[in-house]
Amino acid sequence: MLPDFLVAGVPKAGTSALHAALSRHPQLFMSAVKEPKFFLTDGPPPRHGGPGDVQTYQEHVWRRGDYEALFAGAPPGALRGEATPFYLHDLTAHERIARLIPRAKLILLLRDPVDRAHSNWSHLWGAGLESEADFLRAVELEPVRRAKGWAAFWHYTGLGMYGTQLRHLYEHFPREQVLLLRYRDLRDDPGGTVDRVCGFLGVATGQVGEIPPENVRRYVADTPVNAGLRLLLRRGGRIGHRFPVPVRRAFSRPLLALLHREHGRRPRVTPEQRAALLPRFAEQIELLQAVSGQSYADWLSLDHASNYR
Repeated sequence: MLPDFLVAGVPKAGTSALHAALSRHPQLFMSAVKEPKFFLTDGPPPRHGGPGDVQTYQEHVWRRGDYEALFAGAPPGALRGEATPFYLHDLTAHERIARLIPRAKLILLLRDPVDRAHSNWSHLWGAGLESEADFLRAVELEPVRRAKGWAAFWHYTGLGMYGTQLRHLYEHFPREQVLLLRYRDLRDDPGGTVDRVCGFLGVATGQVGEIPPENVRRYVADTPVNAGLRLLLRRGGRIGHRFPVPVRRAFSRPLLALLHREHGRRPRVTPEQRAALLPRFAEQIELLQAVSGQSYADWLSLDHASNYR
């Protein structure tokens, strides 16, 4: 009772929305746990990390019996799937997937890596876990945080090394088992993009016309009151694993409600931020083009501006 397909990448590129959309298809069965993260480890997940990481690790479905149980409710004949967007980033996960489900089909949603990194930072900032109000300063802290064992979601630039990641994935899976999509495709043409996924999986198209918004954090202004709320949330994120889930939620939900009391619009990537970060990704974007045979030339432009926050 294992999955037939995986939405394997990348974070902040619409994987939650795609998971929700595919859940509506009568011939598909998506795990109720959106991100089981089963293939990220060979055993129990780590017991340390950055703010909130240990609580997230506690949610990993790492025992095979528990993982298979996620798909036990699939109707006869339905294709089973799950969405863990960190599988592309974790090269060892490629090997684990290939060993256990070598015929699985893999769906990858890719997003301009500068935009993706900014959205990643904005998500953690909105959750009260990111301490750095300056996006570029947060990026500069990435090597230190990685050395301390912070989880992959803090790897703002590391998660965007698509060229190396895809090249390694193709060493373990034939190209016909991998579907490459763009985040902008999902936003601009949700029905058509879902139909591309359905065609790739071999199920009926035209079954899902809308994609619900999923996993979108409000932007939080950097004010003294919000700074205090974020500090409490970070402290809770570091010790919350010691308490039962209901206790953690009873503590965090009121704080998050206060933090999100205003409806601020998330800022876009500025030209200065793009100019600072694009050189880090240029070689990887060129490698991605060479490996995939597809053009991502717009990502290499300093004038490129995403319309999506």
